[in-house]
Amino acid sequence: MSDILFLEYPRCSTCQKARRWLEERRISFTARHIVENRPQEKELQTWHRLSRLPLKSFFNTSGLVYKSLELKDKLPEMSETEQYRLLASDGMLIKRPLLITANGAIPGFKPEAWECLLNLK
Repeated sequence: MSDILFLEYPRCSTCQKARRWLEERRISFTARHIVENRPQEKELQTWHRLSRLPLKSFFNTSGLVYKSLELKDKLPEMSETEQYRLLASDGMLIKRPLLITANGAIPGFKPEAWECLLNLK
């Protein structure tokens, strides 16, 4: 079992690119389908703390579900608890891919940030 968790939606082109990036660097990871095995509230809370990022950065703001729920206007009025519950309700709401280690969490594929988190620099 790897201590690197890679949450992905396999049909997502960015997730495919990120997976190739990890594999090319021979980085061992555990993959998890973000929709079929969606994160629970407690996991999201832990990862959010690890990331040191605003909670909004965990939302897939360009996704259809985000737009159909009109979350751009609703999120600012929601409590963190409500936002975690919402994220846990549908994996398509979560920004992907999501890279998790014991030292941090990064939503989205940002090679430079991933290199830092994985101590590749």
